[in-house]
Amino acid sequence: MNQPLLNHATQTMAVGSKSFATASKLFDAGTRRSALMLYAWCRHCDDVIDDQTLGFASPGAAPDSPEQRLAMLKTLTRRAYAGVTMEDPAFAAFQEVALAHAIPQQQAFDHLEGFAMDVRGERYETFHDTLRYCYHVAGVVGLMMARVMGVRDEAVLDRACDLGLAFQLTNIARDIVEDAQVGRCYLPADWLAAAGIDPAKVADPAHRAALVPLASRLVAEAEPYYASARAGLAGLPLRSAWAIATARGVYREIGVKVDRAGERAWDRRQGTSKLEKLGLLVAGAGLAIRSRVAARPAARPSGLWQRPR
Repeated sequence: MNQPLLNHATQTMAVGSKSFATASKLFDAGTRRSALMLYAWCRHCDDVIDDQTLGFASPGAAPDSPEQRLAMLKTLTRRAYAGVTMEDPAFAAFQEVALAHAIPQQQAFDHLEGFAMDVRGERYETFHDTLRYCYHVAGVVGLMMARVMGVRDEAVLDRACDLGLAFQLTNIARDIVEDAQVGRCYLPADWLAAAGIDPAKVADPAHRAALVPLASRLVAEAEPYYASARAGLAGLPLRSAWAIATARGVYREIGVKVDRAGERAWDRRQGTSKLEKLGLLVAGAGLAIRSRVAARPAARPSGLWQRPR
């Protein structure tokens, strides 16, 4: 085992996502290692595009452009799949996971397309367009994580993608103002137009009251995807089901808090306390166990956004 590589991935998770870090401890050792290292690559790619380190501005900002950094990520990803020895620990981690679990190369490049959408400053005209972005930055991560857990059933993979979509809709609701302050907006333009909000002025405090129903709408739109993901727990090994049920509960609770906070939702980043995470961990165990004995889950609703096949 490459312990330094695992240590790097563990530290990346601990700093980059406290919500998923809690849930990841529930995986068996092998799955946890792969999940952590896949996350380390995703986080690294995000930071490279934004010229940050674990979500914070890098002290020695690289002089190259976001387009050049994106091209570099694509080149390194191709090399990882080709079996070339990777010097960067994030790409060494990704190479181990991608090759060991046969993660399709297209899925890795689908994820990089999410960063490309940010680089291009893409505009999201409709909610369908926002969901397409959610797929690239999070839904496809759900697909790759599910493969790490041994999932190959396409129906279960659909549910894993749905969880990623739900997570990202929650993230967008939580980070509306923070994103707008750096020039990014993932709210559908038609929603903004109906609310009378100029897309270039979403961060203006004068628009807080008008943003509240839009955030609530995002939280509500995430619910059928959270429900679909819950139905997919039966297709996971028990410990993986426990971890994913816990992560689902933690992220969903963040959305609930955004919805309840109203105009105060963006005064500070919404999250869950250690005590709340403990309660959600226990609740996740109950969901995982019940998924072993529940009746066959209903078919996935036809109205949900469908991932590319």
